[in-house]
Amino acid sequence: MEQLNFPLYKFRLRKDQIFDPARKKFVALTPEEWVRQHVIRFLLETGGYPLSLMGVEVPIELNTLKKRVDILVHGRDGRPLLIVECKAPSVQISQTTFDQAARYNLKAGASYFLLSNGHKHYCCKVGGVGETYVFLKSLPSFSEIGFI
Repeated sequence: MEQLNFPLYKFRLRKDQIFDPARKKFVALTPEEWVRQHVIRFLLETGGYPLSLMGVEVPIELNTLKKRVDILVHGRDGRPLLIVECKAPSVQISQTTFDQAARYNLKAGASYFLLSNGHKHYCCKVGGVGETYVFLKSLPSFSEIGFI
C-alpha cells in the first residue's frame, strides 16, 4: 500500500488483511481501509481520542436507505462528537464527498466531521441550527472538544 499523508504507523498485517483495533478483528485491506486505519491511528495517537468511544462502519438509515458511517466518535457525554468519511487515495475529495458526509451527519448529529483520502484531509465544525460548516486548519484534540 502507498504512503499516506499521516505519520508512519506500524500495523498488524496478514496476507490481504489489516487488524482493526476498533472492531478487534482482521478486515480486508482495501485502499479505503488503508486510509481508515491511518485515520483511526491518527485519532488515537495524535488526537487522544479514546478507542472505547470510537465506532467503525456504524450503520445509519437515511430515507429508508441503509448506509454506514466510516468512523463515529462519541464525546464523554455520549453524544456524537465526530463523524469521519474515508475515501480511497485515488478518490478526490469533492463537493459530492462533502455532501455525503453532511447527509450522514444530519442523521448522526456530530459537532465535527473529517474527510480524508489519505492525502488530503478536511475538518469542519458544524455550527448551530442553520447547519453551517466552518472549515478548520486541523482537527482539535479530544481533550479540546470531548465534552461538547
